[in-house]
Amino acid sequence: MKQYGQFYIDGAWVDPVSSRPFELVNPATEEVFATVALGSPEDVDRAVTAARRAFGSFGRTTPAERIELLESIISVYEKRSGELMAALTEEMGAPVSLKQQCGAGLASLRQAVETLKGYEFETRLGVNIIQREPIGVAGLITPWNWPAQLICNKISSAFAAGCTVVVKPSEFTPVDAIVIAEILHEAGVPAGVFNLVNGDGPGVGNAISSHEDIDIVSFTGSTRAGILVAEAAAKTVKRVAQELGGKSANLILPDADLRAAAHYNVSRGFSNSGQSCHSPTRILVHEDQLAELEGYLRDYAAEIRVGDPTDPATTHGPVVNRAQFDRIQSYIETGVKEGGRIIVGGPGRPEGLERGFFVRPTIFSDITRDMTIAREEIFGMVTAILTYGTVEEAIDIANDTKYGLGAYVFGADRDQALDVCRRMKAGRVFYNGAPANTVAPMGGYKQSGNGREMGVFGMEEFLEIKAIIGFD
Repeated sequence: MKQYGQFYIDGAWVDPVSSRPFELVNPATEEVFATVALGSPEDVDRAVTAARRAFGSFGRTTPAERIELLESIISVYEKRSGELMAALTEEMGAPVSLKQQCGAGLASLRQAVETLKGYEFETRLGVNIIQREPIGVAGLITPWNWPAQLICNKISSAFAAGCTVVVKPSEFTPVDAIVIAEILHEAGVPAGVFNLVNGDGPGVGNAISSHEDIDIVSFTGSTRAGILVAEAAAKTVKRVAQELGGKSANLILPDADLRAAAHYNVSRGFSNSGQSCHSPTRILVHEDQLAELEGYLRDYAAEIRVGDPTDPATTHGPVVNRAQFDRIQSYIETGVKEGGRIIVGGPGRPEGLERGFFVRPTIFSDITRDMTIAREEIFGMVTAILTYGTVEEAIDIANDTKYGLGAYVFGADRDQALDVCRRMKAGRVFYNGAPANTVAPMGGYKQSGNGREMGVFGMEEFLEIKAIIGFD
């Protein structure tokens, strides 16, 4: 059995000040494959001290120097991407066919280079000089669903800005973070610029959020955990950037290509076994088109192949752990109890899978906006269809949620669709299945968080603004 007992602090692998072992379970086999050491506030102190010391020099580097560093990281990342993908498959069940789990992080690093090339850190505003400078030490807390991508999202923007970092990955997916630390070391990241402390929320996450020498916390995870991070950070009045939960609507306008909308919703909504905060989990369709849409959804859902994530033919692997499996099963049961009609899937594992945290892709119809599965984030392959009579009603239903991370609009009339997109209360709105890109800012309205990631907006989260007055 593998053992991961050290943390990466100040450019070296070091033993924890104090730690406790945590078993890592392969979600496809339910077998323990490794143990990882979970750290303590004392380990966070050590990492923050290293990051603060390194910031004294790294914060003064030029954009050209940071571009050179990022390009070195990209080179090593490309070389070790196979090893990184293997870690993701073992610890979270990502199918080897889901190359995006690894490639999305690389795209973020490349985007940071492009962002830096054209960014002006000092500009004029009237008679004033406006200087944008790195805020300092960043605490980065990442979840288990897109672990490598989200670490890379955050470090790429922080490094581009000139910040040093202390990273806490999810305790369920620490192995890919260890590989990333090795990549950064091999790429020549200066000692103290990147520090990795494995741990859980109460032990390490809270220590990062409340630490007086951390200047910003960037957190991705559940809304419940995001609130705890914000509360802990409030005592030191540090900046907090959060990407939290979602309950995204796919609003299919009456003139839309129903087949295309159904195909996209199955593909995007069930990607990564539904463990994506942007997933379109509420489908809004005109009441006269419900039966036709249901037929298309059944057809495309039948193409999904749930199974062994190491098999290239598998399209969807397991969910990350037993707790997540049980949570999804509970929501499916609730949907049935509240009157939902299952048109695809249902409770339990797919046929032929007797072990592993595998979930049947499930689609409910006859759902109303007040039902539990139409309001709460499930984080699995469960989608709800709601009907509307008018476009105004559809917009109202789409926005009737405490979340606002993503939204999707399908329609043939571009002018009408654009008007609808503008009225959606969400941080990202996708038209007719347009792919995501790293230039567009990512973040949410309402309880889906605050702040943005990716591109210029992501880097600016890690910058402080200074006005210099009198040099006209």
